[in-house]
Amino acid sequence: MIELVSSSRCVGCNLCVNACPTNVFDAIPDAPPKIARQSDCQTCFMCELYCPVDALYVSPEVDPLAFVDEAELIASGLLGSYRRDVGWSKGQMPQAQEDMSFQFSKMKR
Repeated sequence: MIELVSSSRCVGCNLCVNACPTNVFDAIPDAPPKIARQSDCQTCFMCELYCPVDALYVSPEVDPLAFVDEAELIASGLLGSYRRDVGWSKGQMPQAQEDMSFQFSKMKR
């Protein structure tokens, strides 16, 4: 579930607002987006994935966390970890060319 929009990291691009399939965020002029409908979050991680500055934290838990400490998320490496883990972080090379699963379609049945 979406837990944090970091006001210190957010650049106001609103990519998270546009990427969210369940309309969890409200865009706020000259401010970070607001988590307006947290209970609608389906924990799809799309907002975290598209955030270019790692300003979002989506918890894999389905219930809201009682307390979210941004400094602790940064220190633990969790802020922006989803983008990094799937290879979308700045400076990472895409790994799609190494994916050989397309060859399954060429196998004789």
